[in-house]
Amino acid sequence: MAPKLLYPTSLAIDASLLEGFGVSLHSYDVKEPIPDNLLDAEILITWTNPVPRLKEEAKRLTKLRWIQSLAAGPNDVLSAGFDSSKITICTGSGLHDHTVAEHTLGLLLNAARRFYEMRDHQLEGKWPGHLGGPQPDRPKGKFTSLQDANVLVWGFGNIAKTLTPWLTALGANVTGLARSAGVRNGVEVYGEDKLQELLPKTDALVMILPGSDATKHALNTERLKLLPEHAWVVNVGRGTSIDEAALAEALENGSIGGAALDVFETEPLPAQSRFWKTPNTIVSPHAAGGRPQNPETLIAYNLRKFLAGQELKNII
Repeated sequence: MAPKLLYPTSLAIDASLLEGFGVSLHSYDVKEPIPDNLLDAEILITWTNPVPRLKEEAKRLTKLRWIQSLAAGPNDVLSAGFDSSKITICTGSGLHDHTVAEHTLGLLLNAARRFYEMRDHQLEGKWPGHLGGPQPDRPKGKFTSLQDANVLVWGFGNIAKTLTPWLTALGANVTGLARSAGVRNGVEVYGEDKLQELLPKTDALVMILPGSDATKHALNTERLKLLPEHAWVVNVGRGTSIDEAALAEALENGSIGGAALDVFETEPLPAQSRFWKTPNTIVSPHAAGGRPQNPETLIAYNLRKFLAGQELKNII
């Protein structure tokens, strides 16, 4: 009997691209219990599955051998209780590189050109004359353009490699920061031991860190104090990587230039969050990713490897 592959209806997957592999293809609703006749499935594709539902399926899908998450960071799968000693779990790394990089570029341009402030004035029916007309070109001690700006990208993976050429094309000086140093795609990447040297020279800090115990509150009070007063913080990685109380304090007292945040420790962002009112703050509703590109290509690649008994791509 052909192995059963379950794919979610929460994403418009073109199942025809997965035909011809000798597996039985079945769609399922991520919000509903998987039907009893599919509980012997060996392959599960996940996307936006509610964690409580996944926890139930972890008990029911006893024949699983491979889970392919389409999320870059499948914390939902990891916290659901699947037996990782028997099940190969793969991430959707690479499916979100372009969309997250594009969103990050938008946030940086928004911050530098102050589109958010123009919008605020528009809603009040006021002309923001101080933002138009003759302006100094790249004044010292301000972040007004990506041209000649020092952009530090903390977490230099595939998203950063996609983003960097766009930043350099606009004239930015890009430096990377990661666990290990080296040159990646022509960009100098420093180890985190150089953080204290790099932060004081930074105009915009882009954070693309994964969520883990090692990265929890990586940007804290001490490190925020090292940033120049005009520097912006852009976070498209995980909300837990920033000490939110410390960042809110820095924004309120004007010790940094601003923050563009797409991820938060609690989502949706609670009504009582200080970030709704902190100065020079752009709140983005976890919108950078959320649209995996060409997931069938990754699924088909790993399906071929799985059936051949070979190592899959993006194994956790």
